[in-house]
Formats: sequence, structure tokens, C-alpha cells
Amino acid sequence: MIPLSLYVHVPWCVRKCPYCDFNSHQQQGELPEADYVTALLQDLRIDSTYIQGRSLQSIFIGGGTPSLFSAASYERLLTGIRQIVPLAADIEITLEANPGTFEQEKFSDYRKAGINRLSIGIQSFDAAHLHKLGRIHGREEALRAAAIAHAAGFDNFNLDLMFGLPDQSQAQALADLHIALSCQPTHLSWYQLTIEPNTEFFRRPPALPPDDNIADMQQAGIDLLEKNGFARYEISAYSKPGKASRHNFNYWQFGDYLGIGAGAHGKLTTIASDAFEIVRTRKTRMPQHYLAAQGKFTAEAKAVPVNELPLEFMMNALRLTEGVDAALYCERTGQPLAELLPTLQQLQRKQLMQTCADRLAPTALGLRFLNEVLLEFM
Repeated sequence: MIPLSLYVHVPWCVRKCPYCDFNSHQQQGELPEADYVTALLQDLRIDSTYIQGRSLQSIFIGGGTPSLFSAASYERLLTGIRQIVPLAADIEITLEANPGTFEQEKFSDYRKAGINRLSIGIQSFDAAHLHKLGRIHGREEALRAAAIAHAAGFDNFNLDLMFGLPDQSQAQALADLHIALSCQPTHLSWYQLTIEPNTEFFRRPPALPPDDNIADMQQAGIDLLEKNGFARYEISAYSKPGKASRHNFNYWQFGDYLGIGAGAHGKLTTIASDAFEIVRTRKTRMPQHYLAAQGKFTAEAKAVPVNELPLEFMMNALRLTEGVDAALYCERTGQPLAELLPTLQQLQRKQLMQTCADRLAPTALGLRFLNEVLLEFM
């Protein structure tokens, strides 16, 4: 059976950041927590036909800023989820949180409710860079957030950091990493700031460092993280041994995931004796429309055409530094790998993919120029 995960989207933020292209909306007054949890559970019940006897391997609650909701709301949500779909005994349940929303008692209660992993959106510890990114927290709040995570009993948490920030030097980027390491996380997401359409930064682009400087910055950071016991297992993900994100691994290995909540996306597979179909789902985007949907939460459910499956699979699998077992391609797409052999051999000749027969994996060069690699599968 193809592994199954669940993504839950909470779309509200205190303030929209200028680089953010996620489905997030500034909080206006009191949040409709109870009504939203009710809608989430109804959404999941409607999607339960996709479960097909599987149990959830992971749950990721993202946003927006999910930590705006109370622990009581998440206890109710997780209780309701358990009544609809079985949970794996060792399930990973992650909650995204921002430093400005951290409270000791609240996060202890999150842990008691069943959330066993946090992902904390730091982005930088530098006051000037935080201001340019539109963040509402400062350095001390970020440090306090990590301390509270430890005190609340979270022995597995991620810190989100960016590099290549407006006017950022290599020394400043590495200083952020040094401070992050002092917080003793088990996982770091360290990724380059990119300017996305439909963002404030796209309309008013900031002055970013030159590409060569960003490349040097990235390599220096990779070296620093490796020296401190963090293995790079994906383009932007680094972890201590055994602490890689199981939820994100499922994405990258082309596993299935249900998506509930305003604007949430899902990827589901149906396998029969004479059919193999992958469906992409997308839920109603605006929170007020989602809450008023009366059971009609799905805005789109579209089968992925067979000719698009190579790109769909590779754009996930080749983000992993070690790639994936070659047998996964057939198992997760229903298509024979033999059809891709000419493309794979061409990329191997260009030293963009490894030549190991039983794995699909990029070389270090291929990982650096992944967009060029993926063009070959279009």
C-alpha cells in the first residue's frame, strides 16, 4: 500500500509577510476555531473514500499560523481524526508555530493533546533582516520559543531559517545558523529566499545578494551544519540522525496525502486490477467560503495525465540527496521505468544523475541544477 499522510491547513496569520505566497489571511477579530474544526472533520469524512484501509503515517498542521489556535481545538481535531481514520502507532504529528505565539502553558498542552513535533518559523535572528521580512518577532522571542519547546517536552522540533536575504552577507547568514544550533533543534530547514508571484516582494523586489554570493553562502552553511552533526537529506532540509521529517519524506517519495482546510492540496492514488489513477485535489481557498461550503469543500479534483507522471515523480524524488529506490517509480506511478531509460542515460552522461542501477538519485551537480534536470522529464 502507498503510505498515507494528512495535511491540515489553518489559513490565518497575525500579519501577511511580504515574501509569503501560501494561502494565508490576516486575522480579523476572534478566530472561528470551533466552526473551523467542525468543517475540517466534515472535510475529512467526505475524503475518507480515499483512505482505502490505510492508516495515517503522519499529520502536518500548517498555515498560516496554526499556533493561533488553542490546544483544546487541536485535542478535539485529533480526537475526531482518530474516529475517521486509523493512526500508526508511531505517527508523527507536526504543528507549525511562530515565535510571537509561544506560551509555556499553551505549548505544554499541545504536547498533551498529541502533537509530538514542532516546526518553528524563525527565518532570521537578525533584527534588520526580520524587519525587512515583515516578521513580528525579534531575536529574544525566537530564542525564547526554542527554550519553551524544550521545556514543554518536545524532543523533536524544526527551526525554519532563510538565507540570501536582502543585503545579507555570508557572515550574517552563518551567524543565524550558529544561533540556531545553540537552540539544539533536531532538524533545520535552511532555504534560500525566492521571490514568488502574488507577493509584496514580487511587486516591490528587494535588493538580494548576487547569485555567486548566495551559492558561496549556501556551501559555507552546508559545511557548518555537517560539522555539527546535521546531515543534508533534501535540498533545504538537515537533520540529526533519525530525525528527518517523515511527513515531508512522504511527499518526496511520491506517497499519498489527504489535504483538508481552506486551500489545502492533496494527492491520492486509486489502484484497481485494470486502473491506476493519481488524483490531485484542491479545497476552496477563502476561509469564509470554506466555512460556508456545507460539505462542498473540493474546488478541484483532477487526474494527473500519464504523460505528466515522470515530471510529477521526479520533481519530488530528486530533491532528496540520496534519491529513491528505482522500484518506487513503477510502484507509485504505475508506469514502467524502462520508458525513461534514454532520458536517464542522457542525464548520467552529463553527470547530473548517479549511475547506480537500483536508485534514482541526483549527483551533487544535479542537485545544484535541479531545474535543468527536471526539464528533461517534461
